[in-house]
Amino acid sequence: MVIVKKKVLKKQIYYYLEHSIRKGRHVQKREIYLGRKIPFDIERIKKKFLDDIYREKWYCDIDIIKKNFSKEYRTMPKSAREKALQNFAIKFTYDTQRIEGSTLTHRETADLLERGITPKNKPIRDVKEAEAHKDLFYEILKFTKGLSLQVVLDWHWKLFRLTRPDIAGKIRRHQVAISGSKFIPPSPVEISPMLSDFITWYNKNKEKIHPLKLAALAHLKFVTIHPFADGNGRISRLIMNFILNKKGYPMFDIPYVGRNSYYNALERSQLKKEDRMFLQWLVKKYIKEYRMYL
Repeated sequence: MVIVKKKVLKKQIYYYLEHSIRKGRHVQKREIYLGRKIPFDIERIKKKFLDDIYREKWYCDIDIIKKNFSKEYRTMPKSAREKALQNFAIKFTYDTQRIEGSTLTHRETADLLERGITPKNKPIRDVKEAEAHKDLFYEILKFTKGLSLQVVLDWHWKLFRLTRPDIAGKIRRHQVAISGSKFIPPSPVEISPMLSDFITWYNKNKEKIHPLKLAALAHLKFVTIHPFADGNGRISRLIMNFILNKKGYPMFDIPYVGRNSYYNALERSQLKKEDRMFLQWLVKKYIKEYRMYL
């Protein structure tokens, strides 16, 4: 957490920004001098201060991960690359669907998507949505155009057209709540301008900020808008991996077993309107997931 520190030297008051960073068992403090008065744009300075720290601490490691991952990927036989992608598609589909209430196990999802074996005594909706998610995931990997509102609507339609045609590809016109969360999504009248702002933000920043930061913030911003009656989490996680894949970074799966920390990170950011909380959570998880490439 960034705090403003006041120091008194020879009866003169000076202000600093201070932030503590944990490295292993040790805690290091970083600070910058603000001046004799607290600047009027202190919040902007705080954000830049933290961005600089995170860039130094994390983004160098993330770029090493990308470099070594890409090197390994290029040397893999084609069949091995296809198998690795298939394994990720199955795991990603299982976890993202399970987070949203699907009853399919990981084994049932693998049997369905690999071998076409439909699980017995499971809702047909869960089966159809798993198949649709896998197909959409592979389609997104080949998608060469940029992100737009129409693209997102098309993705949502493809995901739900067979199971929920009444909401597929349609912006919601009613208020919704998120089960177990204190965050209340925007009202229907707020959605269209917020989506327009989201696409503008994405196009403005897609070449300016680090790809992992872009992917994390796109996820957070979209799921916070919550434009659909259902499927917002699934679409936001697809957007995240669309960005990572497009930029050549390993894609990221949020596991069902780790959903509580994921929910908490999202909710803290949404309630406090502080993007950095979710960004910090995702970056740490990403580096831990791909530590073998460091």
